[in-house]
Amino acid sequence: MLAVPVFDMQGNAKGEIEIDPEVLGGRVRARLIKQALVAHQDHQRQQSARTKGRGDVVGSTRKLYRQKGTGNARVGNIRTGIRRGGGRTFAKRGPRSTKSIPIKMRRLARNSAILAKIQSGDAMIVEGLNLSEIKTKVLATMISALGATRGCTLALHQPDQKIYLSGRNISAASIRVVDELNVYEILRGAKLIFTKPAFERMVADPIAFRSMAQDA
Repeated sequence: MLAVPVFDMQGNAKGEIEIDPEVLGGRVRARLIKQALVAHQDHQRQQSARTKGRGDVVGSTRKLYRQKGTGNARVGNIRTGIRRGGGRTFAKRGPRSTKSIPIKMRRLARNSAILAKIQSGDAMIVEGLNLSEIKTKVLATMISALGATRGCTLALHQPDQKIYLSGRNISAASIRVVDELNVYEILRGAKLIFTKPAFERMVADPIAFRSMAQDA
């Protein structure tokens, strides 16, 4: 069993919650995590680059001069990529085929990333996270008290506008609903912070919690 420490908003230890590694797949699958991370980053690219090849530029297709006997180097038509005004060699042709992996592999990679955070001691649970007003200072003080100033991902049980608006100006914090967690969001911050209801939801059904975006 692995123990995940529990803290309050002031950074005071409140105990631990145990979790069976088998709930998250039993072991860390590093190669699968990398595969899911590369696929996620590939999907973030616009992939709309397009340049003109030699077949796309205006110009004659006639060979400029005969192959032999002129003393010049061999050359084709004026649209070749080595001449000014010619097409680009190995031109980019718009949308590329994107990398993708099956849904079950994405979920397993996500769970492996969470397990890696727990095993390395970089996962924690915050108890009683509730803001009565939109206040960046309150959330920033909590993150500092938890030792997560180098970057963290805060996983909530459900959307909370006060927490979102309080944390939007904190560059070190990424706030997500637990359903939206993916390998990139888990690994981008040094610490992974769950609210207690979010952690309980994950443990109760580690396969089902997911976002529509992950399964798209």
